[in-house]
Amino acid sequence: MSIRTDRLASVIQRDVGQILQQRFQPSGSFITVTEVEVTDDLLTAKIFISVYAPGKDEEAIYQHIEKQNVAIRKELASKIRHQVRRIPELLFNKDTSAEYAEKMDRLFDEIREEREARDTEED
Repeated sequence: MSIRTDRLASVIQRDVGQILQQRFQPSGSFITVTEVEVTDDLLTAKIFISVYAPGKDEEAIYQHIEKQNVAIRKELASKIRHQVRRIPELLFNKDTSAEYAEKMDRLFDEIREEREARDTEED
């Protein structure tokens, strides 16, 4: 990535995060823009979002955000219109890094418990 794409990605991450928090965040849930990848031609932005909604259907929140893609892009355009010639297409993706980290933590805990059990058996 070039400096220009990195800068645009960070601007989009900040602004889309604010838009999602102000307009599309259901009460009691948290929506976070974890990463933005902008293509070299600045026409497409892949936005990775993470949703934490205890007791709620997270998939419904992702679907709602996807349905509101045009409205989000329009609001983003009003914020960054002086920085770019064309507003990039927004592609929302579910960020699974938190789930992956949680899975790895569980695996490490299992390994630790097995080692402790094996060590107590040997003594």
